[in-house]
Amino acid sequence: MDLVLASRNPHKTKEFRELLGTEFGLMDLTSFPEIAMPLETGGTFNENAILKATSVSKDVTAAAQLPRGSHLLVIADDSGLEVDALGDVPGTYSARYAGENASDADNVNKLLRELRARNVQGNDRSARFRCVIALAQNGKLLGAFEGKVGGEILDLPRGTNGFGYDPVFQPNGFEQTFAEMKLELKNKISHRAKAVAALREALRQVEN
Repeated sequence: MDLVLASRNPHKTKEFRELLGTEFGLMDLTSFPEIAMPLETGGTFNENAILKATSVSKDVTAAAQLPRGSHLLVIADDSGLEVDALGDVPGTYSARYAGENASDADNVNKLLRELRARNVQGNDRSARFRCVIALAQNGKLLGAFEGKVGGEILDLPRGTNGFGYDPVFQPNGFEQTFAEMKLELKNKISHRAKAVAALREALRQVEN
């Protein structure tokens, strides 16, 4: 089964391919440069994921030049970090916490500055990664699937794997950050892994 990921983020595409496995073929929007991503105007991860999936799925069939009556399945995720001491910030603004063109390092540095400014220490640094994946076809929502994982924010980044806030997020029950973990381990416990597992089951139902 072929899917289109509504993203041009190579890190995200790579992670989705690893999580979905060889059972599913995955393209992203680098194959469709003419398709514009909608603005993420939703107030929740769920709203933004649905907005992206339904919008892109309206355009991708024409862009792919498929026969009339054929429609590609599109998946879109919205995910981010919620820090309890900051009132669940950065939340839906995780990717642009330090500004629209912020790098991962910029976002991490701002997060650590905010926690230091509030003198948030130890157990008070609890946080969670949350991911919602929406599945759509021809503008119609087929389902939305959520995964989350709890942990804490460290004082300093550790590790060089992963992306985003991975170097400062240590999941509960582990001594490593996401950025220190081997991909195989992260892909068993991450928020995106849990959401993809639910998505995979739904795709098998569609296929049948």
